Amino acid sequence: MSDPSSALLADLVGQPVTGMRQLQGGDLSEVRLLTLADGSHRVAKLGSHARAEAGMLEAMARTGAPVPKVLEVRPLMLILEHLPESHALPGAWGRLGRRLRAMHDAPPPEGAGYGWPEDYAFGPVPIPCGLPGEAPGTATDWPRFWAEARLLQGIETLPMPLARRIEALAQRLPDMLPAAPRPSLLHGDLWAGNLLFGPSGNVHLIDPACARGDAEVDLAMLHLFGQPGPGFTANYGSLPPGWGTRRVIYQLWPALVHLRLFGPSYRTLVEDLLDRL
Repeated sequence: MSDPSSALLADLVGQPVTGMRQLQGGDLSEVRLLTLADGSHRVAKLGSHARAEAGMLEAMARTGAPVPKVLEVRPLMLILEHLPESHALPGAWGRLGRRLRAMHDAPPPEGAGYGWPEDYAFGPVPIPCGLPGEAPGTATDWPRFWAEARLLQGIETLPMPLARRIEALAQRLPDMLPAAPRPSLLHGDLWAGNLLFGPSGNVHLIDPACARGDAEVDLAMLHLFGQPGPGFTANYGSLPPGWGTRRVIYQLWPALVHLRLFGPSYRTLVEDLLDRL
């Protein structure tokens, strides 16, 4: 996507933009740091899902989750407050654990089920909002949702032996996952790259791909490529028995997404998770 015009940016932020540079990251969208005439900064995210991401950030903010403020949104652009990156201070991970638990425990809207009100995507990989024949975000059968809207998505693109293993696992999910866990608000892509240590060393959640589902989905992603820092687990709180097996099931979907996005180097990760199950 080409850079937005100076006139459009000035209209969105209320003053002239004197500088703009691309920020690191942004594998699936373009992110720009804007310098304004008064010396302050804003972040502009460019892409077709700008409005959807704004809604996700605002939903998370209503639960008290630490997210950047949405300042302006247009069909192809989102303006956010700029949070200067810092480093984790003592207690930051513990505070994140408490606030993530509060987000997961927040009461869902009336009539909300599993999924989200609209489809989303990781670049070219779709994230379905629900199940066929049901209103978006209202699914009530969690194992079916995780099978059909997550693990089996895009299965036709996988090597046949791998696809058959995933299909076999999907049939077993009713015996392995809870039938109807609380439809918690999920960040949906909670890995270390989407944790920003901002002002005062606090952890902020960025780049969401929200859905409603089992809260353990976020924890599984957070533990897939690393471990949260000291105090997180104790402050998040205990999990029901059997969480270890569920964690592997929930980690399988982001592993499959990485396989589809970034190629065969992630096949071993997918196969290792399947072996553990």
